[in-house]
Amino acid sequence: MGSLQSGVISPLLANLFLHYVFDKWMQREYGDVPFERYADDAVCHCRSQSQAQALMEDLGRRFAQCGLELHPLKTRVVYCKDADRRGTYAETSFDFLGFTFRPRLSKNRWGKTFVNFSPAVSAKAGKAIRQEVRSWNLQNRSDKSLIDLARMFNTKIRGWVNYYGAFYKSALYPTLRQIDRKLVLWLTRKHKRLRGHRRRASHWLERVARKETHLFAHWSLLWGQASMGRAG
Repeated sequence: MGSLQSGVISPLLANLFLHYVFDKWMQREYGDVPFERYADDAVCHCRSQSQAQALMEDLGRRFAQCGLELHPLKTRVVYCKDADRRGTYAETSFDFLGFTFRPRLSKNRWGKTFVNFSPAVSAKAGKAIRQEVRSWNLQNRSDKSLIDLARMFNTKIRGWVNYYGAFYKSALYPTLRQIDRKLVLWLTRKHKRLRGHRRRASHWLERVARKETHLFAHWSLLWGQASMGRAG
């Protein structure tokens, strides 16, 4: 598998340009290798390490002919290690479209645990979400009600849940709990009886979340999971 990035054209033009430089070339020269591409990032599914190495070398030449180059850090061969592929390789994970693909423990329909190569929200995407949540300054919106805050931010939260929660939802839980930690701080500033009592505010918010699971878009995903714990 590999990722590619153009070095001389903007992302706006990359999709059109790479349709001919990469997509059409792959269909013609490597028709038996499935691939996905979004803008200037792509993943190619090779059957063997030797095929992946050959493809990477051929892509390097193809890009050079078109005045482009493969990203020197992102373009690499990754071994999709799972219960059936048990070899030992240096590279066993990669990021694509906000997800990290790597070996993870999963359960089959009979509850048996096995290793599956699967995606979950990436550390980079999680960090971006937490940064945006901080930018909302929830703790300083004491003039708003809980319903007001839900209406203001649910569209964004629902988008995160629907996109990043499509695979391995539990990996998204710690990031979503950042929202609730900020809501706890909001409670301690809005209600005098909760000032200086984050633990009490956390328990209050948890009771509301379990009762009104549809108020915030992420509460239905978190309901029934472990306690939100102490806010901080």
